[in-house]
Amino acid sequence: MADDELEAIRRQRMAELQSKHGSLSWNQMNPGDSSNDQQGQQEAKQRETEMRNSILAQVLDQSARARLSNLALVKPEKAKAVENYLIQMARMGQLGGKISETGLIDILEKVSQQTEKKTTVKFNRRKVMDSDDEDDD
Repeated sequence: MADDELEAIRRQRMAELQSKHGSLSWNQMNPGDSSNDQQGQQEAKQRETEMRNSILAQVLDQSARARLSNLALVKPEKAKAVENYLIQMARMGQLGGKISETGLIDILEKVSQQTEKKTTVKFNRRKVMDSDDEDDD
């Protein structure tokens, strides 16, 4: 095939994909370039973060969002678990309006109980030669 024919096929395929999936650039569709792949992953992560923030903004009132952001600074894994729980509830339609700060505190207590870690301390005592254990004849 000639280069012109190949380029025409690429343009036609690109037009089909753009009409099907929205407007994507050729670099985003070409997986061969790793820098563009990383950029695409970064953009996808940014879109996911924006989507999470918009859902949380719809579900939580201002004081609850402030409390959740403070929690994210101190315990990011716990904040992520609470965010996932809230997003899941919102998607299933189990939330009837915005959640206040007291409602968020209740949810935090539920998540804390579910993810509570039991701390145990175990002492391993070293056996040292002790004169009481030996018989001195």
